[in-house]
Amino acid sequence: MLIAPKSASEFFVVVPANISRFGFFPLVNGIITILIITILWVQRGGGALKECAITLALSLGLIAGGGAPYAAVAANPAIPQVSVLISGPPIKDPGALLRYALPIDNKPIRDVQKPLEDITDSLKIAGVKALDSVERNVRQASRSLQQGKSMIVAGFAESKKDHGNELIGKLEAGMQDMLQIVEDRKRDAVAPKQKEILQYVGGIEEDMVDGFPYQVPEEYRNMPLLKGRATVDMKVKIKDNPNLEDCVFRIVLDGYNAPVTAGNFVDLVERHFYDGMEIQRSDGFVVQTGDPEGPAEGFIDPSTEKVRTVPLEIMVEGNKTPFYGSTLEELGLYKAQVMLPFNAFGTMAMAREEFENDSGSSQVFWLLKESELTPSNSNILDGRYAVFGYVTQNEDFLADLKVGDVIESIQVVSGLDNLVNPSYKIAG
Repeated sequence: MLIAPKSASEFFVVVPANISRFGFFPLVNGIITILIITILWVQRGGGALKECAITLALSLGLIAGGGAPYAAVAANPAIPQVSVLISGPPIKDPGALLRYALPIDNKPIRDVQKPLEDITDSLKIAGVKALDSVERNVRQASRSLQQGKSMIVAGFAESKKDHGNELIGKLEAGMQDMLQIVEDRKRDAVAPKQKEILQYVGGIEEDMVDGFPYQVPEEYRNMPLLKGRATVDMKVKIKDNPNLEDCVFRIVLDGYNAPVTAGNFVDLVERHFYDGMEIQRSDGFVVQTGDPEGPAEGFIDPSTEKVRTVPLEIMVEGNKTPFYGSTLEELGLYKAQVMLPFNAFGTMAMAREEFENDSGSSQVFWLLKESELTPSNSNILDGRYAVFGYVTQNEDFLADLKVGDVIESIQVVSGLDNLVNPSYKIAG
C-alpha cells in the first residue's frame, strides 16, 4: 500500500515495489507531486522550469516502480503546502454532511439549518463568551423558521406531512430550550442540545424526500440497491485496549447518493459476510476490512461462483444521478464538488483495484484523519473512491482498532426496507 507522508513540508514520495491490489488510493504520491509542481509553476513562473523537470522526472520514475523496494525522495522544502488547495471552510461533522447530502431543494429549511450548524463554530470561542454567538445563531434560525414555515410545510411529501409538522413543533421547542440554556449560561449543555435540534432538522428534511429521486442505469438496476438510507451497528471486539473491550460503531449508509455501493454493502451485511472477520489494515490513516479468506479478494456470489463487483459511483453537486465507472479526474471535472466528501473522521468508502474503477466488491475502509494529502473540502480522494456512509457514533474509537481485532457483527438497525433486489433472500 502507498504510505502517506505526514507533512507537506517534509514531503517524501514512497512507493512499495509490490503495491497491494486493493491499495485504496493508487498513485497518490505521484499525483500530489504533480499538483505541487503545478502550484510551483503558477507561483514562480518559467524560472522554476528546471526544478519542475527534475521533480517530475523523479516522481514519474517512482510511479513506474523502478529502483529499490522502497524509494524516498525529499522534495524542496520551499514547495508550498498542499493545503493551499482548500477552498472555503470544510464541513467535517458527519451528521451535517448527511443532512446537506439529502436530495431536497427547499431554501427555507436550509436557512434554518445553517445557523444551527454554525453553533459548532460559535463554541470555538473561549468561555461563556461563546454563548452570545450561540444566541445569535438560534435567534436567526428561529426567525428563518417563522418566515419560511409555510414553504417548509409545503415541501413535505404528502405521506410524511403529519410527521414533519410534529418535528417542526419539536424544533421550535428545542430552540426555546436552547435560548434558556444560554440565559442560564450553561455552556456545557449547548452541544448536546444542538445535536438534538439538528436531528429534528434532519428529520424535517428527510420528510421532504418523496420516494427515490432517480432511475439507476439499466445495467445496474437488478443489483442490490439501497434506495434511501440505512443505519447499521458494527460491534468490534478490541483485543489490546484494557479500557475498551467492545465498541459499537453506528454507521449511516447513504443510498440516495450511492445506491449501488450502499446496496451491495447492506446485502453483504444481511449475509453476515463481515461477522467474525478481522480488521485487516490499521495504519493511522485508514481502517480496512472485507478481504475474505482464500485467493479471492472480494465476495464470491454463490449463484455465479465469481467475485461480485460494483461500479465506481460518484454523485456531484448539481447532478441528479451519479457518475458510474469513471473518476471525476477522468471526466475532466476537476472543480466538481462531491455530495459525499472525505471530510469526516470515519468517512466510509469502497476499496478497489488500482487500475480498475469498477472492481469494488467487499473491501471497505474508513478514513481516520485529515492530512496534507486529504485536506477536507478539496482532496485527491474525492471523486476517485465511492463514499457511501459515515460513522456517526463512537467514530473516535476507530483510531483504537488494530489489525486482528474482530468484527463480531454488523446489523442493520433501520432502513432495511429501502434495500431492493436483495440477493441474500434468493440465497436463503
